Amino acid sequence: MTQPKQDFILETRDLTKAFKGFTAVDDVNLKIQRGHIHALIGPNGAGKTTVFNLLTKFLQPTTGQILFNNEDITSMQSAAIARKGVVRSFQISAVFPHLTVLENVRIALQRKEGNSFHFWRSEKILNHLNARALELLESVGLESFANSVTVDLPYGRKRALEIATTLALEPELMLLDEPTQGMGHEDVDVVTDLIKKVSANRTILMVEHNLHVVSKLADRITVLQRGAILTEGDYETVSADPRVREAYMGTAAEEVEAEQAKQEAEALV
Repeated sequence: MTQPKQDFILETRDLTKAFKGFTAVDDVNLKIQRGHIHALIGPNGAGKTTVFNLLTKFLQPTTGQILFNNEDITSMQSAAIARKGVVRSFQISAVFPHLTVLENVRIALQRKEGNSFHFWRSEKILNHLNARALELLESVGLESFANSVTVDLPYGRKRALEIATTLALEPELMLLDEPTQGMGHEDVDVVTDLIKKVSANRTILMVEHNLHVVSKLADRITVLQRGAILTEGDYETVSADPRVREAYMGTAAEEVEAEQAKQEAEALV
């Protein structure tokens, strides 16, 4: 029986970025399947952030192509790519600490409409934006914080707000850059569950250092080493690869195994 053709929302072909003789990204060929959560992992200096910067055009590739929905977007600017539906969270999200949670999401909604600000417009327009903003806040569990000043939110809630502002731009492909960085265990679990929830009907490409998060979320993982792809596969396949353990996982993989063993032990008590 013939296997159905896979639908790739994003592809890179021989993507390369060199800086004065140093190759930070070396012939990277990514294929991100529509509807999947795809994780990009690797040791420090592996080129993960540079790949993200190339995909969102914060950097121009030295050579290679980037295709989104089979369209070559290599020469496009970052704003044009965002309008097409490739949105990078935690880097471009508009989060203003001294505005309320609702006001932050409303600003992101205004950006999507192509307007600057509606402060001088009719109350009817503002109410329309408020209604949609509240829907987005409910989707990330922040509806009860709508009138809270953002600076007063706990760290994990601020990350949830950043996801809400990203969702306001109606992304087809969300790029999450270290979404759980700097979080405590409780906040990591909250944000991990939130990412899983908002991934419905969307595609997510994420750079993530926490392998426990990767093991829970990722359908497919690409491992980078020295700017090149070392291996790809699901978590079970990648984590069992001795080259990956040597290059990246090491004690981190042991920590994931220890955490999983702890949870299994607690379940037996």
